[in-house]
Amino acid sequence: MPIKGMRSLCLRALKAPSFSISGHPSSPSRASQLSPHRSSSESMFEQTVEAATSIIMKWNPDTSSYARVTSLFYSCKSEAKQFLKCVNDLQKAMHLLVSDDSASEKLIQAQNLMQIAMKRLQKEFYQILSMNRAHLDPESVSARSSRASTRSRTSDYEDNGSPDNEIRNAGDSISEVEEVSSIAMADLKSIADCMISCGYAKECVYIYKISRKSIIDEGIYRLGIERISCSQINKMKWDVWDLKIKSWLEAVKISMRKLFHGERILCDHVFYASDSIRESCFADLSREGATLLFSYPELIAKTKNSLAEKMFRVLEMYTAISEHWQEIESIFSFELTSPIRLQALNSLIRLNESVHSLLADFESTIQKDSSKVLVPGGGVHQLTLDTTNYLSLITDFGNVLTDIFADWRRPAKSVLPEPYFDSAVSDDSTAPAISLRIAWLILVLLCKLDVKAKRYKSGSLSYLFLANNLEHVVARVRSSNLQYLLSEEWIAKHEAKVRQFTANYERLAWGQVLASLPENPTAAISSEEAKEYFRKFNSSFEEAYWKQKSCVIPEQKLRDDIKVSITSKLLPVYRQFYDTHGLTFGEEERNRMLFVKFTPEELGNYLSDLFFGAGNSGSSSSSSSLRKHRDRR
Repeated sequence: MPIKGMRSLCLRALKAPSFSISGHPSSPSRASQLSPHRSSSESMFEQTVEAATSIIMKWNPDTSSYARVTSLFYSCKSEAKQFLKCVNDLQKAMHLLVSDDSASEKLIQAQNLMQIAMKRLQKEFYQILSMNRAHLDPESVSARSSRASTRSRTSDYEDNGSPDNEIRNAGDSISEVEEVSSIAMADLKSIADCMISCGYAKECVYIYKISRKSIIDEGIYRLGIERISCSQINKMKWDVWDLKIKSWLEAVKISMRKLFHGERILCDHVFYASDSIRESCFADLSREGATLLFSYPELIAKTKNSLAEKMFRVLEMYTAISEHWQEIESIFSFELTSPIRLQALNSLIRLNESVHSLLADFESTIQKDSSKVLVPGGGVHQLTLDTTNYLSLITDFGNVLTDIFADWRRPAKSVLPEPYFDSAVSDDSTAPAISLRIAWLILVLLCKLDVKAKRYKSGSLSYLFLANNLEHVVARVRSSNLQYLLSEEWIAKHEAKVRQFTANYERLAWGQVLASLPENPTAAISSEEAKEYFRKFNSSFEEAYWKQKSCVIPEQKLRDDIKVSITSKLLPVYRQFYDTHGLTFGEEERNRMLFVKFTPEELGNYLSDLFFGAGNSGSSSSSSSLRKHRDRR
């Protein structure tokens, strides 16, 4: 029976009419009815009280100056164990006596003695907590637990025998700091066990809470977590906002692995004797700090800021919670800590929604891009650079994105041009939703680029613009994690599209040059016909060269491929025509250069000089030579 219940029983017994104030029976016949067993019990009780009185009164701070300034658990460990044993024996004896004679004066005496003992243990409990504050910090407790834990491997907090085994199993491997921590934890547990069994759990828990609550609060504060409102966040500049998120990301790691983890271990160990006490105690200690920690991402997700940088911070926060979810569920596994788990889950949900919203905003930004400035030379548009850079960066969070977009469904085909849809978005129903989402965003980009390409007055430049931009997209896909989200089939389809664009460019830009030469370059023709062919070729080549000289192809592979393609089509035909008819004008034709302006080697040099853009030619001598040819006309 709890000691508080015993107190009321004793008071009722003292007031009962059949008992005297002294507690002896008022009727003589009562004493004559005592059995030998009753006498034996009283004798054992008296011995227990006598033994308890000796040690308890020795450590009574109200009557002993030595007891006021000395710690029982620090001065003599064996005497501390004896003190606890006497208190436990006294409690058992009182429990037996109250069932036989609840009005006994000895019971009142024992109760007073018990109160003195509990006052001493409260002082010892507080002293151990205070003096070992550094050794009982969550980090030290976590470190000690990682070496000496006897918990189940499936759960850090599943009970598998008394935690006292942890101390014995630690052996010589623990450091001096960890040894002090282990001893302090063992002492705290022994005191808590004693106070709980004697009905003083409330007093014990109160002391523990006021000592440990400040440690968690201080830890949260030092980690940079503070109360803040959504309106305050909206008013912050990005650099301040960014620093706070970085602090939070670090705080989650430390709090899960050290702060709350260590505090849960300590609380479980000290209050091992009672599941309900350790649950309520840890819940009260951790509720405020943990809720503050896990509510922060929800506030960030609700902010109106839609900067591109926000996406990456939101993904980092989502990753931080999801990666520590198992620890969150283990540390806060109690029913009373379920609000903390719910807060962490709500933050995950809000971050999930924020990622969907931010990516939708990004898609809208692509669609609404109204830039009408043509990229010089048909190069890569800034929109393409920004989009591919953004997508390649967010796919560093591939696993998280797969989880976030698990239920994403692509819009109806009708919202985008049909010809683009089939080649850009796979119909494979087994593809992850995030793969379809990324493919859709690229499709939106390609459609926007198609609109921009039509602004070029030259058809060849339009196709080169499309080829350049699509080649850049494919190159970024291959060089980033995008390649794992977009299949090889997707890449192959878009590479084929690039080849189609380049073929159209070559046809429009160089078709006239190739058409200026005879179909059969080695066929016999007259000198005049040869002259006319050379004139047409010179004119068409110079015109094409100077038009294409300002064109740019940033991707080296595409640049080399197009040069090789043009050269392979043009140079062999020209070489055959040159070798067959270049020297057929006769010796009287002293100014042969008026008709034959280019040797095959010179032609090859001019072609190799292309696609570096204005002012960035690969061979400046080729351009200068062609100017001289043109000036002599």
